[in-house]
Amino acid sequence: MLPDLAQFEAALAGFFNAGGPVLWSLLLVSLVLWALLLERIWFRWFDFPRRIRRYRMLPGGGRRRLERADLLLDLQGALPLIRTLVALCPLIGLLGTVTGMIHLFDTLALNGTGNPRLMAAGVARATLPTLAGMVVAVSGLLIWNRLARWSQLQRTRLDVKEARG
Repeated sequence: MLPDLAQFEAALAGFFNAGGPVLWSLLLVSLVLWALLLERIWFRWFDFPRRIRRYRMLPGGGRRRLERADLLLDLQGALPLIRTLVALCPLIGLLGTVTGMIHLFDTLALNGTGNPRLMAAGVARATLPTLAGMVVAVSGLLIWNRLARWSQLQRTRLDVKEARG
């Protein structure tokens, strides 16, 4: 049985509270990353096949060369930005770890080591951003890798067909 929406919201709020404010910046970066990945997936499955059919129907000449240049540029699309965002996610998670450890040390300095609940909250605040950053980065990297390989293959095919005439 699936949990209801209230349970999901409570769990999500608990996760963000336990992980600290850095998780909000990681959420923003991951939303941008996934929007760009979904755009590239849309291009790969829907836009590119339509455009390559139109390109193949064009007669040789200037219009065909312009369309080929546009296709080559669009094949790259946002892939460099996606790669940068994937690399940024673990760094944001590491920032969360550092701020969480500072928070933990402040808590220990004020309250001592006698309260294990405070220590556990500090450790969670230090490790959850790293976990979240790695999850976002690995999932984004897997999809980026497939899209980049496909893009390179299509660029090579366009280059070979243009060389043949």
